[in-house]
Amino acid sequence: MNMQPVSSSNISSIGYENGILYIRFHAGGLYSYSGVPESVYNSLMSASSHGGYLAAHIKGVYPYTKIG
Repeated sequence: MNMQPVSSSNISSIGYENGILYIRFHAGGLYSYSGVPESVYNSLMSASSHGGYLAAHIKGVYPYTKIG
């Protein structure tokens, strides 16, 4: 799985594989969100604010685990 660096004040990089979204934050921590459709990942990657999209459409919607 490839992590793509993004331009964000909060998010360092984003990855996606087999329905699992991976988010690495600048402050530390790698989180996996399960059951995320590829369309949601694509929308996140094309959003003008990755952090804003994450907060509005992913957090609280998909279960997550801190993995690093």
